Amino acid sequence: MRQLQAELADNGCDSERQCHTIAIGSKACGGPEAYRAWSDRHSDGSRLKQLAAQHAAARRAEDLRDRMMSTCSYVSDPGATCQAGHCVLRPLTIDGPPLQQ
Repeated sequence: MRQLQAELADNGCDSERQCHTIAIGSKACGGPEAYRAWSDRHSDGSRLKQLAAQHAAARRAEDLRDRMMSTCSYVSDPGATCQAGHCVLRPLTIDGPPLQQ
């Protein structure tokens, strides 16, 4: 997780096109725990995806070992945008992710 956090730390952006989301972790019932925003201006997408996959596999192994359960709720990908020079997650709306602007 430390390597993943380090890779996500510099999420500076000049435009929304540089901003993306990546699924983080793994719920006991499947699917990610959360999403994080990242910038392709500073991060290597391939390395980031590899680290996220390793982290998710470790979380799945922990859940199996500890016989964890979860709410099985679905976590939607909110998408990312560039605000004040940083990639951030878009706020979710009641009906789901907001429309692209």
